[in-house]
Amino acid sequence: MNYRCRSSFKLLEMDDQYNLFQPGQVVIDCGAAPGSWSQIAALKAGAQDEGVEHSSGMVISIDRLPIYPIPGATTLGSCDFTKPETQEKIKKLLNGRQVDLILSDMAPNATGIKSMDHEAIIALAYSVIRFALLVSRVGASLVVKVWEGRELINLQKELHRFYKVVRLVKPPASRSDSAEKFVLARDFVGIKR
Repeated sequence: MNYRCRSSFKLLEMDDQYNLFQPGQVVIDCGAAPGSWSQIAALKAGAQDEGVEHSSGMVISIDRLPIYPIPGATTLGSCDFTKPETQEKIKKLLNGRQVDLILSDMAPNATGIKSMDHEAIIALAYSVIRFALLVSRVGASLVVKVWEGRELINLQKELHRFYKVVRLVKPPASRSDSAEKFVLARDFVGIKR
């Protein structure tokens, strides 16, 4: 398959190592443009399969930029994931289904000031985590892009409250000189209400 961008290799490597995808999964891809992660998700979750409602996978792709159609995915281009109205659109599309995997390759526009950029990407990560807590099924997983910095340890500690396994991953396809890493959280335990 021809993927839309090089970041696809990062997700493929993480999937090879951690088996992120299963047929029939409901997957949300935040920061999806141009769409290579959603291409992979649609293929691996079986969202391209036709059949009885809820028997096949579902992929919802969101980005502030326009997204060209992706076979097997519902795209919400020109939508800001951090806005409540976008999250409501996603919930309507889910139509009661719970999410198995949330992917976030979102990143802010970098200023070049490392501390500011780090705080901005951590804020994006927390927006994804808050949403994941509301829509994920017990046992779900989360993959969120982060950059190295002082708040990363606190984010990991917070995730340990809700997921059994939390690890920091740097796929080989990530440049070695890049501060980019991904937090992988697995086995969502749910929220005690």
